[in-house]
Amino acid sequence: MNNLNIQKLIRYSKVTLMAYISFFGLLVMYSNFTDYASNYTYVGHILSMDTTQTNPNIRYRAIESPILHHRIYWFIITTEVIWTTCCLVGTYQLLRKIKASDKAFHDAKKFSIIGLLIAIFVYYICLQVIGVEWFDMDTSQVWNAKDWARHIVDFILPVLLYITLKVER
Repeated sequence: MNNLNIQKLIRYSKVTLMAYISFFGLLVMYSNFTDYASNYTYVGHILSMDTTQTNPNIRYRAIESPILHHRIYWFIITTEVIWTTCCLVGTYQLLRKIKASDKAFHDAKKFSIIGLLIAIFVYYICLQVIGVEWFDMDTSQVWNAKDWARHIVDFILPVLLYITLKVER
């Protein structure tokens, strides 16, 4: 502990936070691949708007094609794989450069930042914006992930801000 100064602690904390998010991504990917049917059912209900409060003014937005449900779900899975992979590579790059110069450590943040931005796209844009605002997901009593997605964004966004700051020396 005598060798651990605040600058080292900041670097290690950035690596640790990226490892946490990478671990979360791995669990999400595992769930999507091992329990495809449950997660597909969720996506299908949101897209078809069959469990939302019926608002005839927005029913035209429903997507009822199972083929499109699968394609959209695979798009989500693919983006989850991409953000998780970027975060894993970013974690590795940060760890590799933990004792390097300021510039080298800061440059090692590239994959972490890309991964975090893609994760925000999935949980904020796909779920909160499109799911809630377009498909009225928040009115479903059963198939509503608005709060779950918000909690993820509430963690990822501050980590993104913290990672991008160049405070370590």
